[in-house]
Parts: sequence; structure tokens; C-alpha cells
Amino acid sequence: MEEREYSLKEAIIFSQRMAQLSKALWKAIEKDWQQWIKPYDLNINEHHILWIAYHLKGASISDVAKFGVMHVSTAFNFSKKLEERELLQFSKRDNDKRNTYIQLTGKGEKILLELMKNYKPETHSIFQGVAPLKELYGKFPEMIEMMSVVRNIYGNDFMEIFEKSFHNIDSEFGEDNSKLNELFESNEELA
Repeated sequence: MEEREYSLKEAIIFSQRMAQLSKALWKAIEKDWQQWIKPYDLNINEHHILWIAYHLKGASISDVAKFGVMHVSTAFNFSKKLEERELLQFSKRDNDKRNTYIQLTGKGEKILLELMKNYKPETHSIFQGVAPLKELYGKFPEMIEMMSVVRNIYGNDFMEIFEKSFHNIDSEFGEDNSKLNELFESNEELA
């Protein structure tokens, strides 16, 4: 048997700290997220699906489940509700009839972009929790270690999509007077 470089006690303490901190952070994030999307009559899963569809530009339901960290049936059922509201459309590909793909409609993209434009950091407790660190150190807390843990659990594909979504925001949007402005004016013409 291979000798461990940690004790069982260290492992338990670490695991419990991560569990408690993660749960506490999630509760704050969940509350902030729900309040942010409430005026758009969306729940967290629906918003997350719209977000994934926007960044993947034609994701399969399997991709949505994988990157949304949800069961395939959850991804399908909430996507179906979004389709009924005309925020998503379903399709099959000529070369792949087994998988179902989703694409944002103009209406879905418009709602997602409005949500981003109407984000108010001062109303989010998680953002307010890091604001003193930003003020003190001049930057937000580094996430490299947490991202490494997530990469080890969910794999490189997950992290590539994670980074792509934030790269898309950084490259597709400008900021003017603390409001996000689309760099591509054509999106404002969406129905």
C-alpha cells in the first residue's frame, strides 16, 4: 500500500472546510442569482441554460448537462420550457440525428443581454463580500487554486467552456458609464 502525504485527520478537516465554505458561498450566490433573474421570470437552471447556449452557439443537450453541472433530463426539461417561451429552439443536425441541439432565439439572446446590462454589483452579497479585498489589494481574489480543483473533478473540457464564456464577455462587450455595451450593434435589432 502506498504511503499518503497527508493524514486522515488533515483530509477530513480539509473536506469539511470545503463543504462548509462551499455551502455558505452557494447560499449567498443562489440568493443573489435568483434576485437578479427574477424580473425575467427565469429560474437558475433556465438562466444557466441560456448562458451556455449563448456561449456555445449550438450546444447539445448533453453539453448543456455537462457544462451546467446538471442531469441530462434536467437540461432537457428546462430547455423545453425555454423553447415554449420562444427563448430557445431545438434542432437536429444532418450528420448527428441522435443528439438534440439548442440555439438561442433572438428573443432569448435579447433577454440574456438585458440581464447582463442590468447587473448591479452592489445588490449582490457575494460581490460585496469581495469588495474589501479588491479595495485593499487592488484586485479580486485569485481563483486559480479553486479552478484547479474543479479541473481535477470535471476535466479540461469543462474548464475550456468556463473560460470561453468569460472570454466572450470580455471580447464582445465594452463598458461605458458602468453599463455593458455590446460591441456588435446588430444584437440590439434582435426581436
